[in-house]
Amino acid sequence: MPENKHDTGVQSHVEGRTLVMERVFNAPRDLVFEAYAKSEHLENWWGPKGWETENIQFEFKPNGVWHYCMRCTDKEQGDFFGQEACGKAIYHDIISPEKIVCTDVFCDKEGNVFEEMPEVVVTMNFNEDSGKTILVTRSQFETEADLHKVKEMGVVEGTASQFECLDAYLRSLQS
Repeated sequence: MPENKHDTGVQSHVEGRTLVMERVFNAPRDLVFEAYAKSEHLENWWGPKGWETENIQFEFKPNGVWHYCMRCTDKEQGDFFGQEACGKAIYHDIISPEKIVCTDVFCDKEGNVFEEMPEVVVTMNFNEDSGKTILVTRSQFETEADLHKVKEMGVVEGTASQFECLDAYLRSLQS
């Protein structure tokens, strides 16, 4: 039974040190996978609503690095307006169009990792179902405390918002 089901269709639950989030997209698996596999696509949808993303480095291959920074551009978000949040992913396993595995960390604009923040191993499975895609994201943390720290920061809500952005972007590509 899902722990959370947002009105955005995101289901989430915790399995020990792993946060599992799932959402169905009304788009073919190849297209959803491509939205993650190409820099120009990611910059068009990555991040929660009201945030824009700049890819500083993008190497979509095993051992490749994706370094990005997001900036809040929505004045309605109050104190968040103008803030930046950066991250870095190191890709481990890529099976097109089925699976992406990477390690994700918080960092600054120069790519320096914030050691006080949790490192996460993320596995994304892209499952095709009658022309739709079921995206299952499993984020494994070193400890349950790390998982709860990131949950308290709003990772489920942020991911739900981000998936809404992806959904809108996929619709625009299919129009």
